Parts: sequence; C-alpha cells; structure tokens
Amino acid sequence: MLSMISKQLLGRKISAGQVSRANQDLSEAVEQWRTRSLEGEKIKYLLVDGVNFAMRASRSVETVPVLVAIGVREDSTRLVLGLQAGDKKSAANWREFFKDLKSRGLRGEDVTLGVMDGLTGLEIVFKEEFGNAQVQRCQVHVARNVLAKVPQKLKQGVADGMRSIFYASSKEKAREFFAQFKERWEKEVPSAVKCLENSLDACLTFFKFPPEEWQAMRMTNIIERLNKEFKRRTNSMEIVAGENACYRLLAFISLKMEMHWKRNPIGKAAYHLPIFQKVPLAEFIQNA
Repeated sequence: MLSMISKQLLGRKISAGQVSRANQDLSEAVEQWRTRSLEGEKIKYLLVDGVNFAMRASRSVETVPVLVAIGVREDSTRLVLGLQAGDKKSAANWREFFKDLKSRGLRGEDVTLGVMDGLTGLEIVFKEEFGNAQVQRCQVHVARNVLAKVPQKLKQGVADGMRSIFYASSKEKAREFFAQFKERWEKEVPSAVKCLENSLDACLTFFKFPPEEWQAMRMTNIIERLNKEFKRRTNSMEIVAGENACYRLLAFISLKMEMHWKRNPIGKAAYHLPIFQKVPLAEFIQNA
C-alpha cells in the first residue's frame, strides 16, 4: 500500500524500511533539540506547568503526562526550554526536571520569577532550585479552584469580583478590592473566599515587575495552548503512539510557536485589547 501511494504521488516507490529510517532520523533530531544546550540563553522568567496529552494507541487512549517549561529571555522573547514526561503532582519529578534544565546550561541565578500552578510541592522545589526567584501563581488556575467552591448562580458575581482584584492598577488597589470581595462574599461562600485569600499574595507577585509585562506574567495559558494545538492536530489521526510520537509533535508545535513569539515579545500588547476589558465568565476561567 505504501509503495503504491508513494508511486502515485511522488513518481517513485518508498519502502517501509525507508519510512522507518526517516522516522528514526526525525526522532533523533527531536531528541537532540529537546536536550539541546541552554548555554548562553539569558532567561529571566520561567513558566512551568504539567499537561496531560491524550494519545491514541491501537484501540485504546493512553495519557502521556509531560512537564513543560517556557523561558522568557532578557529581550522578552520566549522559547520552549524543556519537555519531559513526568507526573506534575510529583515534587521529585519537578526537581529532576529543573535539575535537567540547569545541567543543560540554564543559569538558575538569572531566573527572577516562576509562573506556575499552586501544585503541592512545586513552589517549594522551584524556590530551592532557583534561589533568586519569586513565584507568581497562575490566576486562571486559582480562579478555577475558587469557582469550584461556588454555587452556579453565584459564579458570575464571584468571577467579577476576582477579575477586579487581578486586574487592579496596583497591589494596594488589589488588596482594597479583595477586602470588598471578602466583605461581600464571606457569609455566602466562605470556603471560596478562604481559597482566594490563601493564594492572594502569590497571585499578586507580578506587581513587582515592569507594568508592560504584567499581562504575560499573570498565568500559564501559553502552555495550555500547546495542549490545545496538540489536540487540534491529533483529532483527525487514527493512531498517535507513544512518548516519542508525543515529543515529535510537541517539538513541531513548539518551534512554530517560537516563530510567532519572536515577532511578538512580551510587553508589546496594546492595552485597548479585549483581554484588558471586562470579559465573559467562561473566557476569564478558561483564558481561551
């Protein structure tokens, strides 16, 4: 079948062995890229998250969990630093991931901020491995956790209150809005208010950094876009098998995203964009 198709399309037959060798060459090239040296990369911020990628293998669907790190250079351009299979709930896996980045040449002392979800153990491990860095907790993840504790009929009001806090003009204003939020909602949804209060300081770290970069530092949505693009490209495939296949596709998506990032460094967003305005509840939660 392969020989017949290649003859019709290319005018010559391609054997299964040739396809296998090409696939092996591609896998080796992807692995070289994935484990490449990071010497000379001046990284000031890290965005880290763990994503579960659904892979169809034979007649079943397997889940390949992958830890992802995106770096922001001193010139504010971004690049994918690391992709490594691992459980995002395991502090040991995160430590191994961070140590791998540093063993490849990432200068830990240059990193001043890490943007991440509030996973158990992750922030502790990150601070231990990057001693000069502060932590910004992803506001979208926090919002989801808070709204999970809110009855459906109250979600819109609570989301509006959180949006005011997260998009305040200063840290002082954010705390003022939180005080109002607490007074308004503590009696009706005390567990939700407590959840937000416990994460508030880590959600407002971005105020210590240049205002033009605030939007990019609030959340890890860039990493979630990797997963969305991955799903879009695999929806029509009958079989995508194994960890190596996952890496190959992620490498392609990552390199494509990096081409876009080179033309759009962080801090260049115009403040008239819709994301800075009042947005629907679903968009705020999903950051679509």
